[in-house]
Amino acid sequence: MPDRYAVFGNPISHSKSPLIHAAFARQTGADLQYEALLAPLDGFAAAVDAFRASGGRGANVTVPFKLEAFRYANDLTERAQRAQAVNTLKFDGARVLGDNTDGVGLVRDITQNFGFAIAGKDVLLMGAGGAARGVLLPLLACQPASLTIANRTPQKAIDLAQHFAAVGAVRASDYAGLAGDRYDLIINATSSSLNDALPPLPPRLFVPGALAYDMMYGKGLTPFLAFAEANHAQTLADGLGMLVEQAAEAFYEWRGVRPETRPVIEMLRKS
Repeated sequence: MPDRYAVFGNPISHSKSPLIHAAFARQTGADLQYEALLAPLDGFAAAVDAFRASGGRGANVTVPFKLEAFRYANDLTERAQRAQAVNTLKFDGARVLGDNTDGVGLVRDITQNFGFAIAGKDVLLMGAGGAARGVLLPLLACQPASLTIANRTPQKAIDLAQHFAAVGAVRASDYAGLAGDRYDLIINATSSSLNDALPPLPPRLFVPGALAYDMMYGKGLTPFLAFAEANHAQTLADGLGMLVEQAAEAFYEWRGVRPETRPVIEMLRKS
């Protein structure tokens, strides 16, 4: 019997995770079955319980269940504790290890796939919700020169900066407070691209050679990336590579083998 894994979400039919993990399995010779499972909005824990009882070895978790997965796990990695959200579960008897691989996926995409060094750079992270919370620890581990969180509601950015103050220096701001600033790397972790909207960014935020990264993928040139292009960012990136890289980290935790990600990213781009 192949080892069973799954991704839980609601909705879930759009998920690319089964394609990604099937590619990883072929690449590494793993005998596994990976499926997308729709969990009821009020029944995440019961759905995961049933999956574990049927022999499930691990699971990915997507919206809207990352906070519930955080509560479901009885053992947490440091990055899951800091993020207070879980997107990867590993089952070992009664032990349920919860991890958050989003941040390491983002950092690997930026540093390895785009060849952009975060160390010593000035970084702006747009948004103070779950997506931003999930990537702050790995970003700070890269030792940027500065890291600023900007949000429409500045108090949320202040709270998030205080939550990570023990890890590294983080500044909080509203968007108007960014006027006059310049950044090497700007990351859009807001939901604005889902709505074809753009946060109220002041102009001239990008230094020469800057990278603009939108965590959204599959929507072409989002309003944020169009803004970045018009303001002379050198490199534009969407979140498809982050999706594959965070999946590779989960696969490594489950299987002890790190798959090659570039061929999978290229496959998804072509499709």
